[in-house]
Amino acid sequence: MHAGSQPDTLDRATEDFLGARPQLFGIAYRVLGSVAEAEDVVQDTWVRWQNTDRTKVKEPAAFLTTVVTRLAINLAQSARVRRESYVGPWLPDPVDTTEDPQLGAERAEALELAVLMLLEKLNPVERTAYVLREAFDYPYGRIAEILETTEANARQLVSRGRKHLAAERTARVAPTAHRRLLKVFLSAARTGDLSVLEDILAADVVSYSDGGGIRGASKIPVVGRDHVARYLAAFAPRFWPGTEVRWVEANGLPAVLVSSGGEAVSLLSLDVSEEGVDRVMWVMNPAKLAPYVDSLRD
Repeated sequence: MHAGSQPDTLDRATEDFLGARPQLFGIAYRVLGSVAEAEDVVQDTWVRWQNTDRTKVKEPAAFLTTVVTRLAINLAQSARVRRESYVGPWLPDPVDTTEDPQLGAERAEALELAVLMLLEKLNPVERTAYVLREAFDYPYGRIAEILETTEANARQLVSRGRKHLAAERTARVAPTAHRRLLKVFLSAARTGDLSVLEDILAADVVSYSDGGGIRGASKIPVVGRDHVARYLAAFAPRFWPGTEVRWVEANGLPAVLVSSGGEAVSLLSLDVSEEGVDRVMWVMNPAKLAPYVDSLRD
């Protein structure tokens, strides 16, 4: 470290920052749904921390959390505008959660790809309030401080997030059932088995392919059991031959990494309820796949 004339203070500052870092990244990632943007915000927080008069900071972790959260909200506001010009459906960046199942949080909430995608419909302040409460278990008073609002309003923001998710999503199945259904889905998708697909897909299932404009990814979501089953069956002979599949974990759930010629081409993830498969998510954008695959090699 370039400690200069105050090695102790900068060493201490570094220690405080590194101690808080998993949580800082966990907050920023949930608010932004992007690994690169979350890393930028965390880096920016570090720069600000170095330039702060730290003698006046009583609780470094609380200070750092406030900074990272406000920076993430600002970035989320401009990201919304950028996402309007995104080609095709937008899915959050997948993250490998095998090392840190809760991604820096108290609970592994607001982490599944489907939840992050649904939270995208909230405004950034509502989304952030929900994340701080549900994943990090922050008291409402602390959320109000960070968001510079009243405690009553903080409660309302969190409640809005809960209602939004409850309206869009019913209870999930247990992890073993999720994995079993993913296996059945994978087998049926690879062989184009319409009857099995129709059996396991929920009536209002949606398939999202996030290709960021690359070929082979559907530019619009495919909606409804019949359409999705037929789409997957038609897609099978073009997509699956010559591919290898690897079971991985993404955002706390089992997922399948599909590669062709040693190159990752898609990460397949499902959102599953008692009704069957509600959402099929194909992350195909190389800019989102590459960092995920690199994290698996570590």
